[in-house]
Amino acid sequence: MSTAAPPGDWRSLDRRTVWLTALVTAGVAAGAAVPVTLGLSGRFGFGPAVAWVLAGAALLIAGSAGADHVRWRRTRYRVGADRVELHTGLLLVKKRSLARERIRSVDLTAHLLQRVLGLVTVRIGTGEHTGGESTLELDPVLRAEGERLRRALLERGPAEASGSHREGDLVALDPRWIRYAPVSFVAPALAGAAAGAVMQVSDWFGAQGQVIEWVGEQYRDSSLATVIVLLVVGAALCGTAGALGLWVEMWWNYRLEREPGGTLRIRRGLLTSRSVSIEERRLRGVDLVEPLGVRLLGAARVDAITTGLAKDDEEQHGDHNTLLPPAPRPVADDVAAAVLRATVSPTGAALTAHPPAARGRRLRRACWAVLGPVLVLALLGALLTPVLLWIALGCAAVGLPVGVLLARDAYRGLGHAVSGDYLVTRSGALRRSTAALERAGVIGWTVRQSYFQRRAGVLNVTATTAAGAGAYTVYDAGASEGLAFAAEAVPGLLEPFLERAPAGE
Repeated sequence: MSTAAPPGDWRSLDRRTVWLTALVTAGVAAGAAVPVTLGLSGRFGFGPAVAWVLAGAALLIAGSAGADHVRWRRTRYRVGADRVELHTGLLLVKKRSLARERIRSVDLTAHLLQRVLGLVTVRIGTGEHTGGESTLELDPVLRAEGERLRRALLERGPAEASGSHREGDLVALDPRWIRYAPVSFVAPALAGAAAGAVMQVSDWFGAQGQVIEWVGEQYRDSSLATVIVLLVVGAALCGTAGALGLWVEMWWNYRLEREPGGTLRIRRGLLTSRSVSIEERRLRGVDLVEPLGVRLLGAARVDAITTGLAKDDEEQHGDHNTLLPPAPRPVADDVAAAVLRATVSPTGAALTAHPPAARGRRLRRACWAVLGPVLVLALLGALLTPVLLWIALGCAAVGLPVGVLLARDAYRGLGHAVSGDYLVTRSGALRRSTAALERAGVIGWTVRQSYFQRRAGVLNVTATTAAGAGAYTVYDAGASEGLAFAAEAVPGLLEPFLERAPAGE
């Protein structure tokens, strides 16, 4: 198949985009119709309210479909030998183009209606931090056309990466991994969202007071402890159900594969399918992420550390760089090794422990984090009501042991090492991160030492890179060990700033 359209071969988007826009707008209008109708019926009566809502919905659908028809008629794109061009607009015509040699990503996304019609949205990006000017979006085109564009624009010839790792599938979804969904931080957030949704919907119908009264009636004869336990259990069940549903939607049909030419491709999604491609020449390492609940079950996820990540991609697709969802730790290490074309994953390397002073710093911070709010509550309790004194006592009794445990766990997780071509740093308790960064990708070092760190004899050493988060820090390492680590990881970069002891001392 040709990798470039002949000069002058302009293509248009799929004309069914107009019907898609009309259907989506109709769904939005239907969702808004109920609360709007109820609000208008109190003033104009039910019949007139329904008529006004239907007329408004029809006008909204027609207007959005008409606007999208104009967009479709005025949008053209072309893939040339050197550039990808996109022309769009009616009164204000925009002509944009991207040099093919600078294209770093071609991602395909299709929501449920697009999948039914065999359509996809194609995002072509250079990875530069210039906002929307670094991305072209074709919404929508036929799936076959999207695949053609992805292959053509990412074709780089034979892979330059070394190693003997296989091409094709690297890992596929194991349905048993769904057991890690309920222990993620998403579950409690979804529980809160569910409670808020119930209150919002009841407010639309003017029944919020009745809902609160009904809940109160159910627990009128129950003790406070029983009410708290039942509410916690109910919230946990709602959060668990939501987390399971979200996991299935995001990760169903997941597959990670290596394509010829050195491209990693992640495919996933139940209702909305997603296809994300990462060039291996952009890969600078991996980040093994272990949130607390997932880590307690012996699992971790793998994120890619890549260059050329545009700000708009990061904001719109927060999970764009996730190579593997939470999975058993051995699987995560194997995937990290396969992605890096390494025999053994650097994320599993033995790390150098940090001095006891680092543990003391974490214990002190944990105590202050708990005692600060407790002292404020105690002061308010002494001035206002004894109830706050009991709350302060409860916070101290629960918070101090939890804080100490988290602080000690954070210290045990600290470590750094040089493993082959990668430097490795690990930190965190609630979200433990083990980052393996390619040593050749480090462009600078930042050494920070506060007054209290100087007294404790520790410092922070940060590797600066153009990839991933941009900086990866070794926290509270011994002063001599931290500097020696930086000098060993990237020889010649830090030596001009080091003071060597004279020979014989």
